[in-house]
Amino acid sequence: MENRGAEKTWMRLQIESRSSNEEFARVTAAVFLSRMNPTVEEMEDVKTAVSEAVTNCVIHGYRERPGIIYIEAEIEGREFTVRVRDEGAGIADVRKAMEPMYTSDPTGERSGMGFSFMEAFMDEVKVESEPGRGTLVTMKKRIGGTAREAAQERKAGTGNEGIGGIAYG
Repeated sequence: MENRGAEKTWMRLQIESRSSNEEFARVTAAVFLSRMNPTVEEMEDVKTAVSEAVTNCVIHGYRERPGIIYIEAEIEGREFTVRVRDEGAGIADVRKAMEPMYTSDPTGERSGMGFSFMEAFMDEVKVESEPGRGTLVTMKKRIGGTAREAAQERKAGTGNEGIGGIAYG
């Protein structure tokens, strides 16, 4: 019998770019993730990361104007992947935007920690963006297993990881 690998399960969601939809996005991702039987900590990590990505779309991508946020999640084996995409302003310098405390918010009301939180709570974060066309944030997290197993699996990864498991597009 041929081993075709783990079965892939997925979901897609489109929401209006409104701050009030952030909670809906994070809860939807959590409900989808729940089929993997995550720990409370794993669940909270994913919810926080999704919340930060959606908030970035609302505040920076669409600049609090109307737009659509696209969320896709998939489960394959023990790996949970979530993609959050907007068709907003885009990011001119992704590396700079991912620096802790960097913010493009001229009012100074934003802390510039959104990407840092995503990186802290997920195993891998990849950001692809083009000014005027939007941004795609892809985040991955291993669910279950020991920390040592997860580290070994990341080490044996695809080779496109940047510093700290962050891949840049």
